[in-house]
Amino acid sequence: MPMPEGKDFLADSPLALASGAPDFGAVDAEEAWIAVIRKMDETYAELVRQQVELEEKNAALEEAQGFIAGLLGSMTDVLIACDLAGRVEQVNLAAERVFGQLADALTGRPLAALLDPSSPTSASDVLATAARRQRIADREFTLATPEGPQAVSVNGALRFDPRGRPVGVVLVGRPIGELRAAYHALANAHEHLKRTQQQLVHAEKMASLGRLVAGVAHELNNPISFVYGNAHALKRYAERLIAYLDAVHAGADAAALARTRGELRIDRALADIPATLAGMLEGAERVRDIVADLRRFSSDKREAREVFDLGSVVRSAVDWVAKSQMPDLAIRVAIPEGLEAVGHPGHIHQVLMNLVQNAVDALEGRPDPRLDITGERLGGPDGERVAVRVRDSGPGIPEDILGRIFDPFFTTKAVGKGTGLGLSICYRIAEEHDGRLEAANHPEGGAVISLILPAGGRA
Repeated sequence: MPMPEGKDFLADSPLALASGAPDFGAVDAEEAWIAVIRKMDETYAELVRQQVELEEKNAALEEAQGFIAGLLGSMTDVLIACDLAGRVEQVNLAAERVFGQLADALTGRPLAALLDPSSPTSASDVLATAARRQRIADREFTLATPEGPQAVSVNGALRFDPRGRPVGVVLVGRPIGELRAAYHALANAHEHLKRTQQQLVHAEKMASLGRLVAGVAHELNNPISFVYGNAHALKRYAERLIAYLDAVHAGADAAALARTRGELRIDRALADIPATLAGMLEGAERVRDIVADLRRFSSDKREAREVFDLGSVVRSAVDWVAKSQMPDLAIRVAIPEGLEAVGHPGHIHQVLMNLVQNAVDALEGRPDPRLDITGERLGGPDGERVAVRVRDSGPGIPEDILGRIFDPFFTTKAVGKGTGLGLSICYRIAEEHDGRLEAANHPEGGAVISLILPAGGRA
């Protein structure tokens, strides 16, 4: 209640009027009264400040409680909070739905009452784990629900009070049926991806096989045609010789035999027979060499490493791919004699065929197509190496994709023209041979793909 000003109040008091003189005791009482009033104001202001802080804390607490309640209500996993004695202290809406009871009916019940007797993990197991201060990770529980036993995968941890003392256990469970469905969907997706990858790899292998067959057919065509033509020539020569021998056996005189010999051109036939036989032999040997190369290159001895002549492998790859697909292609192969590598020649042949094929594809429609293949011996900290560089006169590789051309399924070719696995497989084969595959653009134009392998022997 407001008080009158201290000075006027004391001046009008009976004591002051009666004495007619200053009363120092009254002055002290006035000062004391003023101090009391000030202290009351300070106390009132402190009470107001504390009231504001309390209201703010209550608002924050209500907001936090609402947030936590919203989280618990939106959880689809079952949440059960117990004390260290195994009594339920709190559950969420998902638990209410699973057990078919409200939280008030579940609170205070022992955890064992919520578990089916067939549960692989019991309430005593939970309490024992909590006593050891350990976490519960992916343990299988069986809940006793109105619809019957329900298997759940549970994770749990200790709950602590503000002073850091354990006061209970929090369990979070997800129905195993949902997990199994998710795992099943994931497994199906993985199998589908594997099948798709296998189909693409098979398509790439079939494309490589088609190029190989076309190249081999082109290579075999020349020696076989040579053998075939010489065999016809030998057949004609044999017919002439037989006719001449028939005349000899018939007892013709010398003049008649001379005429017959001239008419049948026996002397010319006899002169051509050695060269014809030599040509047939050369063609047969070439066919034999091609078949031997095929057998060697198709060998699947993955662990068998050997020292092989890199030049012959390169020339075979060029003959089997480039010459059969682009007859007007200018090809220069500069591989030093005796340049040897260590590895599986069949696999390296596959890599080189793919590199040559990519170069041929890049040259399609280009004027004056050229293909340069060079080889050299390298040194370095990782040991002696040999390098084969395949350079084309095509448009080169765009800089923005230069670092991605060896990625699986990456291709710049039109749909149906490539699977994006050719260079990826080559890259993997090179790594399996303790080598590497590099791509760059030549300063004078065109792309350069370098295959680097461990060296064998001496250059």
